[in-house]
Amino acid sequence: MNIRPYLAVSCLLTSAAFAADAPKAPAQPTIPTKPLAVKKEILFEDNMDGTTHDKRWHNVVPTFAFENGTLKGTQTRDKEIPAADGKPAVTPHAAVYGLEVPTKDSVVEVKVKFEGNSLMDVEFDDRKYTGSHYGHLCRAQLRLDKVIMVDERDGSQNEAIKELRKDPSKKAEADKMMVGKSATFPITLEPHKWYTYVVEVVGDEMRASIDGKPVGYLKSAGIGHPTKSKIELGVSGKDGFFDDIKVWNAEAAK
Repeated sequence: MNIRPYLAVSCLLTSAAFAADAPKAPAQPTIPTKPLAVKKEILFEDNMDGTTHDKRWHNVVPTFAFENGTLKGTQTRDKEIPAADGKPAVTPHAAVYGLEVPTKDSVVEVKVKFEGNSLMDVEFDDRKYTGSHYGHLCRAQLRLDKVIMVDERDGSQNEAIKELRKDPSKKAEADKMMVGKSATFPITLEPHKWYTYVVEVVGDEMRASIDGKPVGYLKSAGIGHPTKSKIELGVSGKDGFFDDIKVWNAEAAK
């Protein structure tokens, strides 16, 4: 008896079963052509000039400095350092600068320039929220070739998902929970050039635009977290520059 046909059918059936169990990626969301938000009162602005700055600014992960009328971010935690001599291990992390401006629905506008770094982003957190690592809620990441919109509260930084990932047997369950929690869109930016980056958050929707052109969008429950206690700017690599930041309270566009 030739068992090869039976083995082939068995392999096909097994592959089909695994395919059925694998989480299906949702269709890439369509970016709204019109703004999500209507700006209301301005909550914060800083043109980065001068030697004194609003006390609501603070370092979260080194290093940032006001330099030549801009805010310069430089990632210094860029290497894995094992624990030794009573000191804890250090893991690589982007440089992060925090701004204590509570929002719910908002528009954040900031000029950005890549000068050797690989990533810049605008992030929203709620430090009192314990369901995600460090209260991370959502962010709009910007690279020279892509925009990545992320729901961190219910996705990559969700504590329940992070716990599941510790058990290899529950990887599929964790992967399923991650479906729809991020979206990536291709773009083309140039280093050494200033761009105006705008991130709108209204309800459970987040939209990004560059120089007035919509470039990213995500609708996900974690974005709608009602209390966003702070805004953070991030830089991976050396160096990234921010300038002329403005934050408005907002309401949904009609």
